[in-house]
Amino acid sequence: MRRSVTRNDTDAAEHWVTLIARIRDDHDEAAFVALFEHFAPRVKGVLMRSGTDAATAEEIMQDVMTTIWRKAAQFDPARASVATWIFTIARNRRIDVLRKQRRPEPEELAWGPEHEPDQADALGLQQESEHLGAAIAALPAKQRELIEKAYFGDLSHSEIADVTGLPLGTIKSRIRLALDRLRHAMSQIDK
Repeated sequence: MRRSVTRNDTDAAEHWVTLIARIRDDHDEAAFVALFEHFAPRVKGVLMRSGTDAATAEEIMQDVMTTIWRKAAQFDPARASVATWIFTIARNRRIDVLRKQRRPEPEELAWGPEHEPDQADALGLQQESEHLGAAIAALPAKQRELIEKAYFGDLSHSEIADVTGLPLGTIKSRIRLALDRLRHAMSQIDK
């Protein structure tokens, strides 16, 4: 059973990579539709759970999917899974939108020197994101796949069990171990 689960997960990952390649090489609309139908609702859901209102989440999701169409050639399967690449684009677009919302209109500009903590926060967030990406990439494959399904794929533990065929307890244990490793890796930033 586990051999087929690993094979199914590998097949799914290869399927997404193949679709990206078809978009990149042939501008294959059917491949894009398949990616869109799978990832668009998940991207929007993650954005809304992070505090983005529905209309803005929809706009960001549309922008993310357009970016996938235009920049499929930039995807590198050696660096990240398709899901990680897509959700990274979404995170970056959300940050861009937040920055834009915080910029005052010209008539609202204050006179005199202003503090710019937002740039430091943004740099810190970018560095943390890069460190987190490296920490996720360093996880054992079984743990990384479950983390991606749970946090990037928007699946509950029960849904992951249905998809993978793994027992719920195994899924919870692997995710807990992965989160412990990620916490430890992230705590090393401050040292």
